[in-house]
Amino acid sequence: MAESGANGTLEWAVAARPIPGESVSGDQYVVELTETETLLAVIDGLGHGPDAAAAAGKAVDVLRENAAEPVEVLLVLCHTALARTRGAAITIASISASNGSMSWLGVGNVEAALLRGASPGSPSASPSTDMALLFGGIVGHQLPTLRAHAVDLQPGDLLLMATDGIARSFTQDVHLRAAPARLADGMLERLARPTDDALILVARYGTVVS
Repeated sequence: MAESGANGTLEWAVAARPIPGESVSGDQYVVELTETETLLAVIDGLGHGPDAAAAAGKAVDVLRENAAEPVEVLLVLCHTALARTRGAAITIASISASNGSMSWLGVGNVEAALLRGASPGSPSASPSTDMALLFGGIVGHQLPTLRAHAVDLQPGDLLLMATDGIARSFTQDVHLRAAPARLADGMLERLARPTDDALILVARYGTVVS
Protein backbone atom coordinates (compact mmCIF):
# COMPACT_ATOMS: atom_id res chain seq x y z
CA MET A 1 0.00 0.00 0.00
CA ALA A 2 1.26 3.47 -0.92
CA GLU A 3 2.74 5.82 1.65
CA SER A 4 0.94 9.15 1.41
CA GLY A 5 0.65 12.61 2.86
CA ALA A 6 -0.42 16.20 2.24
CA ASN A 7 0.81 19.68 3.06
CA GLY A 8 -1.15 22.77 2.17
CA THR A 9 -1.97 22.49 -1.51
CA LEU A 10 0.09 19.38 -2.27
CA GLU A 11 -1.19 15.81 -1.90
CA TRP A 12 1.27 12.99 -2.59
CA ALA A 13 1.74 9.22 -2.46
CA VAL A 14 4.56 6.76 -3.15
CA ALA A 15 4.33 3.05 -3.98
CA ALA A 16 7.50 0.95 -4.15
CA ARG A 17 8.93 -2.53 -3.84
CA PRO A 18 12.40 -4.13 -4.15
CA ILE A 19 13.25 -6.54 -6.92
CA PRO A 20 11.80 -9.98 -6.12
CA GLY A 21 14.23 -11.86 -3.91
CA GLU A 22 15.68 -8.79 -2.17
CA SER A 23 14.63 -7.33 1.18
CA VAL A 24 15.92 -3.79 0.55
CA SER A 25 15.49 -1.43 -2.39
CA GLY A 26 17.83 0.96 -4.14
CA ASP A 27 14.81 3.01 -5.20
CA GLN A 28 14.03 5.64 -2.55
CA TYR A 29 12.34 9.04 -2.31
CA VAL A 30 12.18 12.30 -0.39
CA VAL A 31 9.22 14.57 0.30
CA GLU A 32 10.40 17.43 2.50
CA LEU A 33 8.61 20.66 3.45
CA THR A 34 10.55 23.83 4.31
CA GLU A 35 9.32 27.37 5.00
CA THR A 36 9.70 28.29 1.34
CA GLU A 37 9.64 25.07 -0.69
CA THR A 38 8.29 21.55 -0.97
CA LEU A 39 11.03 19.21 -2.18
CA LEU A 40 10.20 15.99 -4.00
CA ALA A 41 12.92 13.63 -5.20
CA VAL A 42 13.26 10.09 -6.47
CA ILE A 43 16.58 8.26 -6.25
CA ASP A 44 17.59 5.08 -8.05
CA GLY A 45 20.81 3.59 -6.67
CA LEU A 46 22.64 1.75 -9.43
CA GLY A 47 21.77 -1.93 -9.59
CA HIS A 48 19.83 -3.40 -6.70
CA GLY A 49 20.37 -4.90 -3.25
CA PRO A 50 22.24 -3.49 -0.22
CA ASP A 51 24.87 -1.50 -2.16
CA ALA A 52 22.22 0.25 -4.24
CA ALA A 53 20.20 0.94 -1.10
CA ALA A 54 23.27 2.40 0.64
CA ALA A 55 23.91 4.80 -2.24
CA ALA A 56 20.29 5.90 -2.33
CA GLY A 57 20.23 6.31 1.44
CA LYS A 58 23.15 8.74 1.35
CA ALA A 59 21.31 10.85 -1.22
CA VAL A 60 18.16 10.82 0.91
CA ASP A 61 20.12 12.15 3.89
CA VAL A 62 21.69 14.95 1.86
CA LEU A 63 18.38 16.02 0.35
CA ARG A 64 16.57 16.08 3.68
CA GLU A 65 19.33 18.09 5.35
CA ASN A 66 19.49 20.67 2.54
CA ALA A 67 15.91 20.73 1.27
CA ALA A 68 15.73 24.52 0.85
CA GLU A 69 18.67 24.65 -1.59
CA PRO A 70 18.15 25.03 -5.36
CA VAL A 71 17.85 21.78 -7.27
CA GLU A 72 21.22 22.23 -9.03
CA VAL A 73 22.96 22.69 -5.68
CA LEU A 74 21.24 19.61 -4.28
CA LEU A 75 22.53 17.45 -7.12
CA VAL A 76 26.08 18.74 -6.61
CA LEU A 77 25.86 17.97 -2.87
CA CYS A 78 24.58 14.48 -3.64
CA HIS A 79 27.38 13.99 -6.16
CA THR A 80 29.98 14.71 -3.49
CA ALA A 81 28.31 12.47 -0.90
CA LEU A 82 27.96 9.52 -3.29
CA ALA A 83 31.58 9.54 -4.53
CA ARG A 84 32.47 6.29 -2.72
CA THR A 85 29.24 4.51 -3.57
CA ARG A 86 27.80 2.89 -6.69
CA GLY A 87 26.20 6.20 -7.55
CA ALA A 88 22.62 6.92 -8.45
CA ALA A 89 20.17 8.44 -10.88
CA ILE A 90 18.30 11.30 -9.19
CA THR A 91 15.46 13.58 -10.27
CA ILE A 92 14.39 16.49 -8.08
CA ALA A 93 11.43 18.88 -8.13
CA SER A 94 11.15 21.91 -5.86
CA ILE A 95 7.80 23.70 -5.58
CA SER A 96 7.64 27.27 -4.28
CA ALA A 97 5.24 27.78 -1.39
CA SER A 98 4.61 31.39 -2.42
CA ASN A 99 3.77 31.24 -6.13
CA GLY A 100 3.42 27.58 -7.16
CA SER A 101 6.35 27.60 -9.56
CA MET A 102 8.28 24.33 -9.84
CA SER A 103 11.96 23.92 -10.64
CA TRP A 104 12.92 20.39 -11.73
CA LEU A 105 15.96 18.59 -12.98
CA GLY A 106 17.34 15.07 -13.27
CA VAL A 107 20.61 13.20 -13.85
CA GLY A 108 20.15 9.67 -15.14
CA ASN A 109 16.97 7.84 -15.99
CA VAL A 110 14.49 8.67 -13.23
CA GLU A 111 11.73 10.08 -15.40
CA ALA A 112 9.30 12.78 -14.29
CA ALA A 113 6.17 14.01 -16.02
CA LEU A 114 3.77 16.85 -15.32
CA LEU A 115 0.24 16.05 -16.48
CA ARG A 116 -2.02 19.06 -16.94
CA GLY A 117 -5.71 19.36 -17.67
CA ALA A 118 -7.51 18.43 -14.44
CA SER A 119 -8.37 21.99 -13.38
CA PRO A 120 -11.84 22.20 -11.82
CA GLY A 121 -12.54 25.25 -14.03
CA SER A 122 -11.92 23.34 -17.25
CA PRO A 123 -12.97 19.71 -16.73
CA SER A 124 -13.15 19.00 -20.46
CA ALA A 125 -9.66 20.28 -21.26
CA SER A 126 -7.43 17.84 -23.10
CA PRO A 127 -4.54 16.72 -20.87
CA SER A 128 -1.03 17.75 -21.84
CA THR A 129 2.27 16.33 -20.64
CA ASP A 130 5.56 18.07 -19.85
CA MET A 131 8.63 15.92 -19.19
CA ALA A 132 11.51 16.81 -16.88
CA LEU A 133 14.83 17.68 -18.49
CA LEU A 134 17.19 14.76 -17.80
CA PHE A 135 20.96 14.93 -18.22
CA GLY A 136 23.22 11.96 -18.84
CA GLY A 137 25.58 10.91 -16.07
CA ILE A 138 25.74 9.16 -12.72
CA VAL A 139 25.43 11.15 -9.52
CA GLY A 140 28.56 10.28 -7.55
CA HIS A 141 30.71 9.49 -10.59
CA GLN A 142 29.96 11.72 -13.59
CA LEU A 143 28.03 14.94 -13.19
CA PRO A 144 27.22 17.03 -16.28
CA THR A 145 26.71 20.78 -16.44
CA LEU A 146 23.32 21.30 -14.81
CA ARG A 147 20.49 23.60 -15.86
CA ALA A 148 17.11 23.48 -14.14
CA HIS A 149 13.83 24.15 -15.90
CA ALA A 150 10.99 26.09 -14.24
CA VAL A 151 7.25 25.71 -14.85
CA ASP A 152 4.20 27.35 -13.27
CA LEU A 153 1.76 24.92 -11.67
CA GLN A 154 -2.02 25.16 -11.83
CA PRO A 155 -4.55 23.50 -9.47
CA GLY A 156 -5.04 19.91 -10.53
CA ASP A 157 -1.62 19.46 -12.16
CA LEU A 158 -0.28 15.97 -11.49
CA LEU A 159 3.42 15.22 -11.06
CA LEU A 160 4.62 11.65 -11.69
CA MET A 161 8.19 10.53 -10.89
CA ALA A 162 9.25 6.98 -11.69
CA THR A 163 12.42 4.88 -11.58
CA ASP A 164 13.26 2.67 -14.53
CA GLY A 165 11.74 -0.26 -12.67
CA ILE A 166 8.40 1.20 -13.81
CA ALA A 167 7.44 0.78 -17.48
CA ARG A 168 7.80 3.98 -19.51
CA SER A 169 4.08 3.89 -20.29
CA PHE A 170 3.38 5.26 -16.79
CA THR A 171 2.19 8.56 -18.27
CA GLN A 172 -0.53 6.90 -20.35
CA ASP A 173 -4.19 6.39 -19.42
CA VAL A 174 -3.86 8.24 -16.10
CA HIS A 175 -7.10 9.16 -14.33
CA LEU A 176 -6.10 12.73 -13.47
CA ARG A 177 -8.71 13.13 -10.73
CA ALA A 178 -8.02 9.87 -8.88
CA ALA A 179 -6.40 9.98 -5.44
CA PRO A 180 -2.59 9.89 -5.59
CA ALA A 181 -2.45 6.77 -3.40
CA ARG A 182 -4.82 4.93 -5.71
CA LEU A 183 -2.81 5.99 -8.75
CA ALA A 184 0.53 4.99 -7.22
CA ASP A 185 -0.70 1.59 -6.08
CA GLY A 186 -2.27 0.88 -9.46
CA MET A 187 0.82 1.87 -11.41
CA LEU A 188 3.10 -0.24 -9.23
CA GLU A 189 0.84 -3.25 -9.64
CA ARG A 190 0.47 -2.89 -13.41
CA LEU A 191 3.81 -1.47 -14.51
CA ALA A 192 6.58 -2.70 -12.17
CA ARG A 193 9.24 -4.66 -14.03
CA PRO A 194 10.16 -8.06 -12.51
CA THR A 195 13.89 -7.48 -13.11
CA ASP A 196 14.47 -4.34 -11.02
CA ASP A 197 13.48 -2.34 -7.95
CA ALA A 198 10.48 -0.13 -8.68
CA LEU A 199 9.11 3.15 -7.28
CA ILE A 200 6.46 5.63 -8.41
CA LEU A 201 5.72 9.00 -6.76
CA VAL A 202 2.47 10.81 -7.53
CA ALA A 203 1.77 14.37 -6.34
CA ARG A 204 -1.19 16.63 -7.10
CA TYR A 205 -0.92 20.39 -6.80
CA GLY A 206 -3.99 22.25 -5.57
CA THR A 207 -7.44 20.94 -4.81
CA VAL A 208 -9.44 18.95 -7.36
CA VAL A 209 -13.09 18.28 -6.65
CA SER A 210 -14.05 14.75 -7.74
